[in-house]
Amino acid sequence: MMLKLAVPSKGRLMEQTFDWFADRGVRLSRSGSDREYAGRVEGADNLTLVLLSAGEIPRELGAGRIDLGVTGTDLVREKLAGWRSIVTEIAPMGFGHADLILAVPAGWRDCEGLDDFAAIARDFRAAHGFRLRIATKYHRLVRAWLSAHEVADYQLVDSQGATEGTVANLTAEAIADITSSGETLRANHLKVLSGAPILQSQATLFASCTAPQAEVAAFIAQLGL
Repeated sequence: MMLKLAVPSKGRLMEQTFDWFADRGVRLSRSGSDREYAGRVEGADNLTLVLLSAGEIPRELGAGRIDLGVTGTDLVREKLAGWRSIVTEIAPMGFGHADLILAVPAGWRDCEGLDDFAAIARDFRAAHGFRLRIATKYHRLVRAWLSAHEVADYQLVDSQGATEGTVANLTAEAIADITSSGETLRANHLKVLSGAPILQSQATLFASCTAPQAEVAAFIAQLGL
């Protein structure tokens, strides 16, 4: 039975994924132009390749339309409720590192950690009559993290664009977003709260729980994992 593998369709993430598999004896490449979303596989007879956006891959894994996929741990955990029963984490791949963080305006001098943030959120609601707004694309992860730390006086507002700009645009008071270097945050006069991030993410190889397990195990063994 053929296994279907999906990898990110463009950019550095695609190139690093190709390199990672090549280092393990499986050569992946595009079939043609950058507009085509099929690929070639050399070194694995029972594998076909499709190219998708990293954000699409968790959904396709969850639906069982692909057997294996490379995407960020942040995207799997955000998009797939109960992800542990839907996909198996095969291997972290050592690239695509980014942290999901909570950031506030740099001018909030009395806000350094989450305890400070919780106090400011309580005072904000009392002063303004509505909850402090956090702009994010990661509603599930952020809500679970804040609940675990007993922070309640906030509301999440959806941001599918440039999340870092929402504070300057007065559509949010804080943000929760993925960052690697922090440069964009600093450019928008934001600072990351101290302490551990909400999630440390990296590119990871996942298998769908609906995939044929014997074939997946054989392919993983071929990769030397």
